[in-house]
Amino acid sequence: MTTPPLISRLDLNLIVALDALLTERNVTRAAESLGLSQPALSASLAKLRRHFNDPLLVRTGNSSELTPLAQRLAAHVPAALDSFRRIFESQAEWTPETSQREFRIYGSDYAFATVGRLASRIAHRSAPGVKFRFELHTPSIVEDSAQLRASDGILIPHGHLDDLRHTDLWTDGWVVLADAAHPTIHGSVTLDDLRDNLWVFTYQSRSAFTSANKQLEAMGVEPRVDTVVASFLALPHFIRGTTRLGMIQAGIVGEAGRLDGLQTLRPPFDAAPVANALWWHPIHANDPEHEWMRSIFAQAGQELGTAVGA
Repeated sequence: MTTPPLISRLDLNLIVALDALLTERNVTRAAESLGLSQPALSASLAKLRRHFNDPLLVRTGNSSELTPLAQRLAAHVPAALDSFRRIFESQAEWTPETSQREFRIYGSDYAFATVGRLASRIAHRSAPGVKFRFELHTPSIVEDSAQLRASDGILIPHGHLDDLRHTDLWTDGWVVLADAAHPTIHGSVTLDDLRDNLWVFTYQSRSAFTSANKQLEAMGVEPRVDTVVASFLALPHFIRGTTRLGMIQAGIVGEAGRLDGLQTLRPPFDAAPVANALWWHPIHANDPEHEWMRSIFAQAGQELGTAVGA
């Protein structure tokens, strides 16, 4: 039986090299991304191969492919590297004015165009060195919230998560979109219109859905969906010039901006409001930097709520 090497004997810098190699799948490009020479990174790759007893990168024609083990590692290394960074970037006394921390937030383009955009502006006023990395969420992240241990949170309405802590932000409404020249819809829309026309949905899966679309189904209105696009901001482009209908949050009507040629209509039913929140893993509960970040999003949500109610 082979005894695994003690972590105290490992060069933890190798995880940085491993992340670059798994991402680039090329020693030369990985070295360039790290600002290292090719021989230096080749030496790191040799150490990694000895440690894992696996080649990790296999030459195939003019390119390299990840081995099965490397593919499994690729799913865990980014989170591990991010955890190391958080540990060693932590400070006993932290002030936002001098912080260089990067906060990683998952969400939809709707969340980024509304509260994400505003939160980053508010943060910049008092903490110009703080950075945000906004990444689109995936169904797997929503279904397995344990993945959020390696991030700072996810912007998503109530109804998708229930096992994380959260900070409520603001409540939004819904509008129906139709082409301005729609042959049967002029200035208002009925339930029959919703039944009779084709639809564009933004999401349509077990964990990826909108409350308004679920509500329609519960009412017995089965939308005839012929297009699904995982983007709220892109949805208007799939309606313009067609007889399709779609629903987006009222808060991005102005942000979508390019709504020329479209009608913005009030739903013909009492659409459940969108209760937006920032969800975060309990591991961040006592982190003063994270607490500050949460307060920034809360302030942004309050400003958005005031604007919606105005």
